[in-house]
Amino acid sequence: MVKARTVSAAGVGWMLFGAVGVIAGLQWKARLHEAEQRAEAAERSREEEARRRAAEERLRIARELHDSLTHSISVIKVQAGVAAHLTRKEGGEPSEALLAIQEASGDAARELRATLDVLRREDSDAGGRAGLDRLPALVQRTRAAGLATTYRVRGAVRRLPTEVDRVAYRVAQEALTNAVRHAGDASVTVEVVYDEHTVTVRVDDDGTGPARPSAVPGYGLVGMRERVTGVGGTLRAEPGPDSGFSVLAQLPAGSAS
Repeated sequence: MVKARTVSAAGVGWMLFGAVGVIAGLQWKARLHEAEQRAEAAERSREEEARRRAAEERLRIARELHDSLTHSISVIKVQAGVAAHLTRKEGGEPSEALLAIQEASGDAARELRATLDVLRREDSDAGGRAGLDRLPALVQRTRAAGLATTYRVRGAVRRLPTEVDRVAYRVAQEALTNAVRHAGDASVTVEVVYDEHTVTVRVDDDGTGPARPSAVPGYGLVGMRERVTGVGGTLRAEPGPDSGFSVLAQLPAGSAS
């Protein structure tokens, strides 16, 4: 009888020990999950703070550029135009240097306005509102700027991760901006392709404007490449075999957050 009670007590003890172990394991998993959630929340908070600071810095740069350069360039352009006008009024022809100054100042003013516009659009789009759903409107603005633009989508359109969606739009935006500035009398094709694992953005122009050698990319292309590689994608941006320019970005299209 005593032996039976001893065995029974040992069994109850082992059962209690097992129950305590199960409870401890569940509590450990719960604490681990809570710690992971806190870490993810902290990471999101850091990313949001970084985006906010970047947006503020872009706006500050845009204001400083506007205040420091826009007026000076406008003065140069106006004075060059007045000088050319007075020369013609007196029966002469403006010198090539003066005409070059007038043309270059006009180009510089347009480039600066475009740069400020990009900086301010970046600021207004902070927080993830820029995405491929805005691409049709961007294409329409490009057409309104005088560039014949074709837009097509292939594959099943689906929601993308927020950052991938933003980068895809920015690639198309930068490529179209470059085409407007450099392609001259050209036509542009914008294509977005969805497949199982990726989304591909391709912008091709057949322009005859100044070549942009891929070996020495401008800051726009550098920024584009940084955006694409930052989300695990790949970018090819290079002159066409005969003319024009081609931008091809392939981005991972995993489950949307």
